[in-house]
Amino acid sequence: MTTKMFKKILIANRGEIACRVMKTAKKMGIKTVAVYSEADREARHVQMADEAVCIGPAPSRESYLLIDRIIQACKDTGAEAVHPGYGFLSENEQFARRCEEEGIVFIGPKYQSIAAMGDKIASKKLAIEAKVNTIPGFNEAIEKAEDAVKIAQGIGYPVMIKASAGGGGKGLRVAFNDKEAFEGFTACRTEALNSFGDDRVFIEKFVEGPRHIEIQVLGDSKGNIVYLGERDCSIQRRHQKVIEEAPSPFIDPATRKAMGEQAVSLAKAVNYQSAGTVEFVVGKDKSFYFLEMNTRLQVEHPVTEGITGLDLVEQMIRVAAGEQLAFKQEDIQLNGWSMECRINADDPFRNFLPSTGRLVKYRPPAEKDGVRVDTGVYEGGEIPMYYDSMIAKLIVHGKDRTEAIEKMRAALNDFVIRGIHSNIPFQAALLQHPRFVSGDFTTGFIAEEYPDGFKKDSVQPSDPRRLAALAAFMRYRYLEHIQMIDGQLAGHEMTIAKQFVVVTGARVGSSEDIQEIPIRVELKDGIYSVYIEQEGDISRYDIASNWRPGEICLRATINGAQHVTAQVERNGVKYTLILDGAQYECMVLSPLGAELQRRMLVKVPPDTSKLVMSPMPGLLTNIAVKAGDTVTAGQKLAAIEAMKMENTLLAAQDGVVAEVCANVGESLAVDQLIIRFE
Repeated sequence: MTTKMFKKILIANRGEIACRVMKTAKKMGIKTVAVYSEADREARHVQMADEAVCIGPAPSRESYLLIDRIIQACKDTGAEAVHPGYGFLSENEQFARRCEEEGIVFIGPKYQSIAAMGDKIASKKLAIEAKVNTIPGFNEAIEKAEDAVKIAQGIGYPVMIKASAGGGGKGLRVAFNDKEAFEGFTACRTEALNSFGDDRVFIEKFVEGPRHIEIQVLGDSKGNIVYLGERDCSIQRRHQKVIEEAPSPFIDPATRKAMGEQAVSLAKAVNYQSAGTVEFVVGKDKSFYFLEMNTRLQVEHPVTEGITGLDLVEQMIRVAAGEQLAFKQEDIQLNGWSMECRINADDPFRNFLPSTGRLVKYRPPAEKDGVRVDTGVYEGGEIPMYYDSMIAKLIVHGKDRTEAIEKMRAALNDFVIRGIHSNIPFQAALLQHPRFVSGDFTTGFIAEEYPDGFKKDSVQPSDPRRLAALAAFMRYRYLEHIQMIDGQLAGHEMTIAKQFVVVTGARVGSSEDIQEIPIRVELKDGIYSVYIEQEGDISRYDIASNWRPGEICLRATINGAQHVTAQVERNGVKYTLILDGAQYECMVLSPLGAELQRRMLVKVPPDTSKLVMSPMPGLLTNIAVKAGDTVTAGQKLAAIEAMKMENTLLAAQDGVVAEVCANVGESLAVDQLIIRFE
């Protein structure tokens, strides 16, 4: 049977995944159509496509989730097929069915498979019938919070409360007691209804100390189904994946084979045709239980591509066009190690609050030597508040896990983002954590290691003196730059002193908790030798670098062996250096300047303890108090929606509400006043 490849496909998505699909389509000689909301008019995926169609206003429920408009866009442009990416309509049975009815090929599984496996309750029943290991729980939709509490008590805490149509960490809570079960059920239903239009919720036993391992499957219309190894997605924060890798440092060949065969068995039970993922929770003894099947392309699919050499998007397109898989299970070989970091627009130092705005600078690392960047943004573009927070996916491939980690750390140091906050410092810190490096982690790793959140001092520089030396080098280079300015009066040329004092402390720029580091800089044959003497111990750093003032990345070789890339900023005599997730702030002064700095008064920050201000840009969806109310610490005050997530503001202390200063439905700016206490 001969097949005919598509000439034009429409990508029913946005951001990095839309760009990712277009990249493969163009490689295959297929023309592409983008759809976009009014907020995405200037988006990268719109610019990449051969054609683009506006499908509505910014909110996804008025654009990317409207089946009729996407179907019409296919008809208007002559697109023969549609790739849904992930999220939005990618696991929507009605969308897949409508495409089939309208004669448009859905590049994904048949709608019957989506219906069977996309619903977590139905999929669990099917898994039981297919003799796939499943977790104990209540496998029916629960109507009331009171019922949820009783069911949770019967199963035994802790339990996991899950929305049947959930995904991406939305509509999911873990409860350790009755109060958390009651509140978690209510929150799950609300979140699921807002995100997926389906508020069904069920409960199952939470396996403590688990790993999250998923098996990639690939099937064609001829009944051939293979598994492509596993991905370890255990590094999660609030049930959202942060770092993924393939293979898993925990899974042995026998367990991989057993999990893979169960995943294939489940896929065959629903005649699965396309790329899909079967997710398992794996215990310490390597016992594994079915979680769910994602009937779409996964965010983390590049790590599987890295170790198999397959282009999963290409395989999806070929299968949808009627082609048979060109390989069998025995042909699949896993080579090397691949790792992915999700680069998100959030602020790790402010409890990962969403960060929106313009990308003033955006310079991903070069895609070479096993480094890959999947992105949907560009320098000067906007990160809107209406969609998820992903900026890019940073993927590396190495011969083994150690090399993959080293490549990822170097690539993160080289990834420049300015204008908004990103989670790069957090990712860098995780990659050097001893538990991560050793592979000894579970899904609770982040909560266990950062119970109070991620702070600027959560990761310390491995060698603070090295950063002090780099700061002094930067100061010396800046003075050299000034020295080269034309028009200096003859006989009065500037002389650069060799003695400096690097001042650090709890608050750089004040006299609070300061530390002074005397430094001497010698320049010879293009090498800047920095001498640091502390407590009778002299350290020498020979720095070779072509760095010039104004450049964000300082690339240097230290002592002929260490190759470092630090991101740097200068503001007068103040310097900030970021290396491997650690932030080092200091001032580089002359000895006299250091003496004068000691005499500076400390500026007392304003008292904001009685104010509740918006920690992020977003939509104020709820205010739970009114003027005159007495509140207690931990009580809910308000809720703000940003980047598809609801963020609850809680009272930090007991108090009485003096004034409510914002209205529900109002779009808030960062630090905008919401509530004032007496």
